Amino acid sequence: MPITPLHLGPGAAFKALGGRHFSFMVFGGSQALMDIEPLIGILRDWDILHGYTHTLPGALVIGTLAGFIGKPVSHMALKWLAIPHYPFTWLASFTGAYVGVFSHILLDAVMHPDMSPWWPIASGNPLLGIVSIDHLHLSCLLTGVIGAIVIALRFKAHGRA
Repeated sequence: MPITPLHLGPGAAFKALGGRHFSFMVFGGSQALMDIEPLIGILRDWDILHGYTHTLPGALVIGTLAGFIGKPVSHMALKWLAIPHYPFTWLASFTGAYVGVFSHILLDAVMHPDMSPWWPIASGNPLLGIVSIDHLHLSCLLTGVIGAIVIALRFKAHGRA
C-alpha cells in the first residue's frame, strides 16, 4: 500500500510536541505527496518504486511544495469545517511539511530495499532492516496513541489543539 496511515502516528507525536508551531494537516499532506511516485510505480509496474522522491533532495523539494500549498489549503479547510485552531502560520506549515517528508524517508528506508535515501551523498540503504517491520509499525502506532492522548488533553484544557 503506497500511502500508509501508520506514518501519521509519529505526526501525532510531533503535533503533541510542537503544538501550534506544527501543522498535522500539512504533515499528512506531505506524506501523501511523498507517495505519489510509488503509486505511479505500482500502476506502471516499475522495478523501483521509491526513487528520487525518497531521497534527501526529493524530500526537500516535496517538503517545500507542501509547505507553500499547505498553509492556504489548511487554513481554508479549518475555516470551512469551523475547527477551533490557533492562527495558522508559515512556521507551522513548513515545520509540518519538512518533518513529514524527512520522517517519511526515515520510516520507509527501514523497510524498502529499493531506496537510496542519502543520494547523492551515498548510494544504497544503510537503514534497511535496522528494526523489524513489526517493531516499526508498533512504534508508529504507539507514538500515534501517545500523541493523540496529549493532543486530546491539550484540546480539553484550551479548546484548541
